[in-house]
Amino acid sequence: MTRKLIAAIVLLLLALGSAPLRAQHRDAAPPNVIYIMVDDMGHSDLSLTGSHHIATPNIDSLARDGLWLQQGYSSTPICSPTRTALLTGRYAQRYELGVEEPLAANARPDIGIPLGDPTIASVFHDRGYYTALIGKWHLGNPPIHGPLQHGYDYFYGLVEGAADYFRHHMVVGGHDIAMGLTRGNEPVNEDGYLTDMFGNEAIAAIDRAGDRPFFISLHFNAPHWPWEGREDRAVAEALANSQHYEGGNLDTYRELLESADENVGRVLAALDERGLADNTIVVFTSDNGAERFSETWPFIGYKGEVLEGGIRVPILVRWPHHIAPGGTSQQVMASMDFLPTLLAMSGGDVAAAGTFDGMDLSAQLLGRAEPVSRTIFWRFNAGGQAAVRDGDWKYVKIGGNEYLFNLAEDVRERADRSRAEPEVFNRLRDEWDAWNQQMRPYRTDGYSEDLREARSYPDRY
Repeated sequence: MTRKLIAAIVLLLLALGSAPLRAQHRDAAPPNVIYIMVDDMGHSDLSLTGSHHIATPNIDSLARDGLWLQQGYSSTPICSPTRTALLTGRYAQRYELGVEEPLAANARPDIGIPLGDPTIASVFHDRGYYTALIGKWHLGNPPIHGPLQHGYDYFYGLVEGAADYFRHHMVVGGHDIAMGLTRGNEPVNEDGYLTDMFGNEAIAAIDRAGDRPFFISLHFNAPHWPWEGREDRAVAEALANSQHYEGGNLDTYRELLESADENVGRVLAALDERGLADNTIVVFTSDNGAERFSETWPFIGYKGEVLEGGIRVPILVRWPHHIAPGGTSQQVMASMDFLPTLLAMSGGDVAAAGTFDGMDLSAQLLGRAEPVSRTIFWRFNAGGQAAVRDGDWKYVKIGGNEYLFNLAEDVRERADRSRAEPEVFNRLRDEWDAWNQQMRPYRTDGYSEDLREARSYPDRY
């Protein structure tokens, strides 16, 4: 055997021996995370969940290729409090910001999460991740309490709770107001349809991360009002007020959500093209339940209510080779659980990161443990609302009336079991009272959106 042949065999053996090590190194790399949240989407507005007229193939693909949690919840029934819970991993009502329902003009101008409190962005940033928020913030004003002050390296999106899709500001009395579209800490004047602009920015953020793992929050304002599809620039130019009470219909609502779905597809394609899909956790959900054009079947209730239609949301999670495709789970999960769960899934130390009300459900998502029973609390000031989910039981107080429902038998919340099960009813009511004592009280002049005063819900009151 010649020396050259011996050397070639040695090199071949070394190469074969190092292949498993290279694979282990790839597997050991911390996963990227893209957390996608839409705004005011009803539970049944996806093809997956039973929409009668909306096609969402790209969002649905996350369930096909991953896990659909069918007992998903928003931590509150409205925008900025849910985002508070998501950001902090705690009950929103522990914070001054979290009792604004939602954050509106009569709140303190410097309101926000205390600087230095751990957030879903900061816990990833501290582990070397590139962190970016694309889309809606609604948790305080830069440069005091913007995303850059709470753990994000980059921000491009909306500071306030809504904006026109073309004018990029809230509109009041025909005038553009507030900061509107912002990059970093400064407002920007750019042209385009917001949903597409946010899709573009999310893809750019993937590239901007370079060799660092990334945590990207992609918070579409779609399908939130005003009711404007891609071809509705003239509607935007004539708009008097962003709430757009006089506008909208099912077709426009469909356009809003389908445009978000198309941009989800673009982001997923970008991951594929860059070879990042296998090591990226992708989450999809909504910040709360249904708005005026939404579908909620089989649930009742809307945004601003603690009934299931106001808080039950789809949760879809994809992580190839870690989460089995096409699965469903009955694990109860809420917005505040994402911080500890995603941190644990990425290899982080949850206990060292902070104290959270949310639960680490990584074992349940990865199929390593059975669903665990939960006790979760909600409240909403308008209508004097309260709710507890404890296993299959749910206590509800709304409009001065109290109920007990068994959600395993009655997801539509019609069969009141309070008289048949007085011990369960009293226990849950007492548990809610004990929890509520630990939470921050409402301001006497604070804002809480009341459906009874809205012009867009004539079927409610």
